[in-house]
Amino acid sequence: MLGAIIGDIVGSRFEFDNHKSKDFELFHRTCDFTDDTVMTVAIAESILSSSVDCSRLPERAVETMQRLGREYEYRGYGIMFGQWIYSDDPKPYNSFGNGAAMRVSPCGFAARTIEEAKDLAYRVTAVTHNHPEGLKGAEAVAVAVFLAKSGYDKFEIGDYIHARYYKMDFSINEIRDTYFFNETCQDTVPQAIMAFLDSTDFEDAIRTAISVGGDSDTLAAITGGIAEAYYGIPEDIKEKALSYLDSKLLRTVLDFERKYCTPVQKKAPDLYDLERFIEAQEQVYDQALREIKGGEKRSHWIWYVFPQLKGLGYSEIANKYGISSLDEAKAYMEHPILSSRLIEITEALLALRECDPVAVLGGIDAMKLRSSLTLFALISEPDSVFHRALAKLYHGERDNRTLELLGMDKGSEKF
Repeated sequence: MLGAIIGDIVGSRFEFDNHKSKDFELFHRTCDFTDDTVMTVAIAESILSSSVDCSRLPERAVETMQRLGREYEYRGYGIMFGQWIYSDDPKPYNSFGNGAAMRVSPCGFAARTIEEAKDLAYRVTAVTHNHPEGLKGAEAVAVAVFLAKSGYDKFEIGDYIHARYYKMDFSINEIRDTYFFNETCQDTVPQAIMAFLDSTDFEDAIRTAISVGGDSDTLAAITGGIAEAYYGIPEDIKEKALSYLDSKLLRTVLDFERKYCTPVQKKAPDLYDLERFIEAQEQVYDQALREIKGGEKRSHWIWYVFPQLKGLGYSEIANKYGISSLDEAKAYMEHPILSSRLIEITEALLALRECDPVAVLGGIDAMKLRSSLTLFALISEPDSVFHRALAKLYHGERDNRTLELLGMDKGSEKF
């Protein structure tokens, strides 16, 4: 969260006087905090004051943003948001502006799971920026912060964003000369995330974001929140930034940082070597998804894109990518990239008009698909994509061999 504030303060003097280089004085006498900082603090305060289940977080976010927005006037609020701040009946106004993404980093820090990060981002964003692009931008930033604080590396973070939100197929050096001022999430959030991905440390992330040009303070605020979660913040930069805040803002920042912004966490040990799936999918997943969306599997990837229980095959590849137990299947679904891909490609199958899996995959791979769907349905809620796929593609019939290997009573052959 403080990382976002630092990005805002450092970038404030470049918003309308872009500096297309990383060579500049980090903190300057003309720097100050803007609306990005005020609203980030507002979201942090609303989270701090909410109940454990955050059931009233939207109401708290509205109250806090209006109160601080009125107290800290003339900080660069957009026209529509400025009107919302003073409204007696504040309603969302279908915006996809940068305000959705600049303030949301506290959600990523406070979240305990990736799904909670998404939920918190939605709750604090939909009260103003309820356009799909606004909601997407906020969610992408909160998710990136969550993954960064959870110890995932840049490849994993970038890959998740690329698969679910924005195409991250560029570099900052490639776009710097042609990028121009933009206040929309869809043309700011991916650039801000890439500034983090291209960076070498926290300070370099801030400098890289500002060097893009455009809406400099907001770009750097988004980048800074992710960079803090990934790198931490050097003490000298932290102390200098805090000196720009008054006592009220400072108190909320320090309270939030103490509660949620702990030193960078390490990922839990990879007990099941799930990295083997990441490595196997790296070069083929996009192709596999295209083939499924096209209605015809043409290349070889079934074992590590739709994993099945170990013991269903006897080849080297079947043994290497076989899932050893329900616990490993659960770990697979707790991995943000692997679970996201499995859900995405299964949803793509469901979207096809063709309901015959043999026509799409061929006879042998259609059998493997049913095994995979059975395995993951066993650890999922009844309305999961895996249950729905079994119902549509296999009339709800489970794979009995999978059940036998797990020592489960087959009982009914259908869910």
